[in-house]
Amino acid sequence: MEDKVIQLRKLSQAYAYTSIRMHEAVGRKAGLSGTDHKYLGFLLQKGPMTAGELADITGLTTGAVTGLVDRFEKKKLLKRQPDKADRRRIIIVPNADKIRALLQPLYQDFQDDTDRLFASFSAAGIKTLETYFAKAIDMMQHKTEQLNQQ
Repeated sequence: MEDKVIQLRKLSQAYAYTSIRMHEAVGRKAGLSGTDHKYLGFLLQKGPMTAGELADITGLTTGAVTGLVDRFEKKKLLKRQPDKADRRRIIIVPNADKIRALLQPLYQDFQDDTDRLFASFSAAGIKTLETYFAKAIDMMQHKTEQLNQQ
């Protein structure tokens, strides 16, 4: 059993490394870094937010978020908008249509292939995948919080 666990750990590491390489390639094709294009995903999922909220979600410093927002604004992927409730605050508003137009052509085939792969599993297999992903996410979030507190 220990050999199987080690084999799965190595497979998981290979998956993570391959994911990084793929995202770097997508980012390059989109004219962004691998991590920058992933941050666009946060903006698409969460919608308008403050720079502080983006820093919390991404784990970036507020200074790094300012640079990120500057790069995205230059490419017209988002705009800064004054908060109507507090004019001292700025809301970052993603240009969802432009972001999707930039990234979707680079991802659509991968998303379709992933959907077909998941559909190929039995109901029990899907449940195992759900359990793995949920628990792995919890473990990564815990480790991230632990590292950020040190």
